[in-house]
Amino acid sequence: MSDAVDTSADTSAARDRLAAVRTEVGKAVVGQDAAVSGLLVALLCGGHVLMEGVPGTAKTLLVRTLAGALSVDTRRVQFTPDLMPADITGSMVIDSRQAGELTFREGPVFTNLLLADEINRTPPKTQSALLEAMEEGQVSVDGVSRKVPSPFLVAATQNPIEYEGTYPLPEAQLDRFLLKVVLPIPERTDELEILRRHAAGFDPRDVRAAGVAAVAGPADIAAGQAAVRTVQVTDEVVGYIVDIARATRESPSLSLGVSPRGATALLRSARAWAWLIGRDFVTPDDVKALAHATLVHRLALRPEAELEGVDVAEVLGSALGSVPVPR
Repeated sequence: MSDAVDTSADTSAARDRLAAVRTEVGKAVVGQDAAVSGLLVALLCGGHVLMEGVPGTAKTLLVRTLAGALSVDTRRVQFTPDLMPADITGSMVIDSRQAGELTFREGPVFTNLLLADEINRTPPKTQSALLEAMEEGQVSVDGVSRKVPSPFLVAATQNPIEYEGTYPLPEAQLDRFLLKVVLPIPERTDELEILRRHAAGFDPRDVRAAGVAAVAGPADIAAGQAAVRTVQVTDEVVGYIVDIARATRESPSLSLGVSPRGATALLRSARAWAWLIGRDFVTPDDVKALAHATLVHRLALRPEAELEGVDVAEVLGSALGSVPVPR
């Protein structure tokens, strides 16, 4: 008899519980399925998400509801021009209970899901305070590194139509976001459902009253992350990802194409998506499904292309179309 432990049943159960999160989120949020998928993929990859949408498209509600369905802690920070790095990471303060000794007071980054609301409204110095936590899973204050909790996901939001008083994220920080998801204005049928729920008494500040229950937890996320790393990727699919990245670098409309880090991010995203929908291998369709969310924010248009009104998503679409799909 083998002493090996078969974890396939546990992994399958974790996948089922994470899939059930969609249903729970749908009890409070209507018509943002792509954003929910993106957040789950990011959690499974240990990555972070940049959420773009006009005010009122349920960005805050989505993150709060996801946290409730996952039974994890969440914090929200409203980014403003006067926000300081210590307001994010925490700082050393005098503790009057311990003879005036300095103690560390944790900032809001010490949570599982951090909603960084309107991140482009704060200067780069404060924006970059998140970089170490996003990249290394820790923050350094007063020469001491402190780990943030696990799982840890930053869901940062920005308004696509408001530019006055904003500080666009630099390419180095955009590259730290695994995905960029766009929350569109809902379709008419979805908007009707939103209003019907509000007319029936739905309170977006109380998602528990909407019936949202915790159906998964940190252990399920950890099991999913381990399983994602075992998802098989053939040489043909790896070559497909590399060719997509190289096609963006050769585009005459772009000053900045996809870097090797971006290609690696697409590989990670495709593996997580494949596992989430029930497969242990990646297909070219998985790559195409995640390509826009993973790559579009990593591209930069040439100035002349911007003046001509070229859309970066269309350029990426052309690059994707130029690469033969492996059979």
